[in-house]
Amino acid sequence: MEKSANKSVNSDTVTGVLKRIIAENGRDHIAGYAFAIACLVIVALSTAYTAWIMRTIIDEAFANRRGDIVWVICLSIFLAFVARGFASYGQAVALSKVGNNIVARYQKRIYAHLMTLSVGFYNDTRSAQIAAQVSQNVSGIRDVMNLTITSTARDLLSFVSLVAVMIYQDPLLSLIIFVMAPPLMLGLRYLSKRLRQVTKEAIHLNSRAFGAMQESIQGISIVKAFTMESELEKRVNKIIDVAEGRSNKIARLSERNAPMTESFAGLAVAGVLAYAAYRSIYHNVPPGAFFSFVTALLLAYDPLRRLAKLQVQMERAAVNARMIYELLDMEPRQRDLPDAKLLKATEARIEFRNVSFAYGKEPVLNGVSFVAEGGKTTALVGPSGAGKSTIINLIPRFYDPTSGEIIIDGQDVAHVTKQSLREQLAYVSQQPYLFEGSIRDNIRYGRPDATDAEIEEAARLAYAHDFIMAQPDGYDTAVGENGVTLSGGQRQRLSIARALVRNAPILLLDEATSALDTESEAAVQKALDEAMTGRTVVVIAHRLSTVVRADKIVVMQQGRVVEEGNHETLAKLEDGLYARLNNLQRPAASNTI
Repeated sequence: MEKSANKSVNSDTVTGVLKRIIAENGRDHIAGYAFAIACLVIVALSTAYTAWIMRTIIDEAFANRRGDIVWVICLSIFLAFVARGFASYGQAVALSKVGNNIVARYQKRIYAHLMTLSVGFYNDTRSAQIAAQVSQNVSGIRDVMNLTITSTARDLLSFVSLVAVMIYQDPLLSLIIFVMAPPLMLGLRYLSKRLRQVTKEAIHLNSRAFGAMQESIQGISIVKAFTMESELEKRVNKIIDVAEGRSNKIARLSERNAPMTESFAGLAVAGVLAYAAYRSIYHNVPPGAFFSFVTALLLAYDPLRRLAKLQVQMERAAVNARMIYELLDMEPRQRDLPDAKLLKATEARIEFRNVSFAYGKEPVLNGVSFVAEGGKTTALVGPSGAGKSTIINLIPRFYDPTSGEIIIDGQDVAHVTKQSLREQLAYVSQQPYLFEGSIRDNIRYGRPDATDAEIEEAARLAYAHDFIMAQPDGYDTAVGENGVTLSGGQRQRLSIARALVRNAPILLLDEATSALDTESEAAVQKALDEAMTGRTVVVIAHRLSTVVRADKIVVMQQGRVVEEGNHETLAKLEDGLYARLNNLQRPAASNTI
C-alpha cells in the first residue's frame, strides 16, 4: 500500500480538518466568503432589529397611542425584511458558487493524485470503492466551510444579537435562561462523539454497496452466464441492510438533539411567560419590554437550534473530509530519485542483471538475468507463475525490483524519470482496454499530438482500418463502455494501433493473442508483425506462432531463467523445458503457422 503522509496540520479532529481546509482554500475564496459573511451579518442584524423594535411598538403605538411614529416603525420593519431577503439570496448564491468551485477543485486534485499512485495501490484497492469514496466524500470539504461560515456569521451573530436584546430588556430573565443552557450543551457534545464513529462505518458500508453494484454491472455477462443473480443479490442486500441499520442509527443520534432543544425551549418560554404575567398582574410593569424579550427569545430559538446541531453536522462533514484527506495524503510508493535523469534511448537494449522481486513476502523472481537486444524480439515463455508478467511490469517500473538492476542502453531505470522511461515504451496487454470516446480518440491516446493521417496509418498497419470504416461513423464511432460493441480481435487491433501511433522504440506485449479465436489471432498476428518491425520487443509468448519468429527465447520456471536460445536450438534440447512445451503445443502450432 502507499504510505499515508503525516501532515503538519492534524486532521484527526474537527478543528484540525477545519484548519487544513481553510489553509488550502481560504485565500483563494476570500472575496466570495467576505461577501457571504457581509450578507449574513445583515440577516443577523435585521433579525435582532425585529425583536428590539417590539418594545417601541407595544409601548408607544399601543400603550401611549402615538400615531406619529407608527409609519416610521412600519417602514423600518419593511426595509429590514427587504434587506434580509436580498442578503439571504446573496449569501446563498455566493456560498453555492464557492462550494461548487471547491468540490470541482478537489475532484481535479483527487484525480491528479490518483494518477500518481502506483499500480500496487490499485491492486490492493477495489476501484469501485475508490469511486464511491470520492463521489460520497468530496462534498464534505465544502460542507465544513459552509457550515462554519453560516454558523459563525448568521447563526452565532443572530443569537448573540438577540441575546443582547434580551439582556437589555430584562437581565434577570436572561440570567435564568443561561443557567439552564450548560446541561443542553453537554448532552449535544456527547451525541456528536457517538456520531463520529457511526458515520465513518456508514460511509464504508455505502462504498461497499456501491462497489458491489458496479462490479455486478461491469461483469453482467459473467453474472448471467453463471446464474449468479440470486447469490449476488443476497450478498448486496446483506450489505445494504447493514448500511441501512447504520443510517438509521445516524438518524436517531442526529435527531436526538430535537427533543433536548425543544424541551429546553419549552421550559424557557413557559418560565418567561409565568414570570412576565406575575410582574404585569402584581407589579403593573408595562408589557413592551416583555414582548420585546419574548420576541427575541423566540427568534433566538432557530439560530440556537442550528447551533445545537452544528457539532453533529460538523462531525458528519468532517468524517467525509477526513476520508478524502486520507486518500490525498497517500504518498506514492515510487518516486523519482533526486538524481533521476531523462532516459536517452539509442539502441533500446534492455538488460536484466540479477533481478529479484516479491509481491509482499512471496518471491516471484530470483536472480533473473538476460538481455533483450535492441531492434530484436525477445520472447518469454514458461508455465503459469514463472514470473513472465512480472518482468513485463518491471520494465516500465510499475513495480521496482527488490534487488538487481534493469538497464536500458547503459542506464539504470531506477535512476531515470518514470515519465521519460514510459515515453520510450508502447504496451499491448492481454485484455485491451478502451476508454470513453471515439475510435479515433482511443488510438490518439498513444500520442496526443498525432494527426488524423497518422492515426489512420497506424490503423492500417494494425489491420484495423477496414473494420473501422465499416462502423456507423467510421473513426468517430463511439466505442461504448470498454469497447463493448467491438469484438475481442477488433479491440486488440485498436490497442495495437494505439501502440503503433506512439512510435516508441520499445514494445511490450503481454500475451496479446491468447484470448482470441483462430481467425482473430491471425489478423492480430499480422498487426503484431507490423508493430514489431524495427523495435525492441519483449513478448510473453502464449502460442508458438509468436515464439518461432522470436530472435531470442527466454524460458522461465519458478522465477528463474532456465534456458535461452532461439526456437530451433531450444526445440532440439532433450529433456529441456521448452522442448516439452513445444511438443505439447505442436498441434496448435501447425494450425496457426
